[in-house]
Amino acid sequence: MRRRRLPGGATRGIESGIPLNRLGKALEVPINFLMWASCFVGFLMMAHITVDVIGRVVFNNPLEGTIEIVSGYYMVAVAFLPLAYISRHEGQIIVELFTRGLTGRPLVRLEIMVNVVTIAYLSVFAWMTGVMAIEQTEVGEVWETATGFVDVWPSRWVLPLSIVVMALYLLYRVVVDLRRADT
Repeated sequence: MRRRRLPGGATRGIESGIPLNRLGKALEVPINFLMWASCFVGFLMMAHITVDVIGRVVFNNPLEGTIEIVSGYYMVAVAFLPLAYISRHEGQIIVELFTRGLTGRPLVRLEIMVNVVTIAYLSVFAWMTGVMAIEQTEVGEVWETATGFVDVWPSRWVLPLSIVVMALYLLYRVVVDLRRADT
């Protein structure tokens, strides 16, 4: 495929006609949204737990279902929503024991291979969590609390959503790295 250099260093395949920079910027919108949503949920979790502790200690009347809501909603969102953002900013733990000496094309090729394997794993993980989310939505999954039930089926959709966005970003990275490996 022939490529041409665009202003700002972006490359575009003549057949596709889509600048990679524009695609990257389009992916940043959901990535950043999910990160901010995770931060907001983290704040909600802290506020909820604080109100629960104050209610328990001061008024001897804790909020019902706090443990279930924290573990069923807040922790899931805080843990999984920012996955694509972490990948975007290369914030994962990386052990460079065997790759420390690699530079240039060999390193780019290794990154491509790792990203392809990760995309394959994420695709299976997204599929399986999506199937589980559909099943739990259909049955209306609930968790029992001391005084009733808490619907938790909506939180099942956080995993497939987060994982799909991360996989899309990694697919974008593979395309960018393939172009970088060719030059």
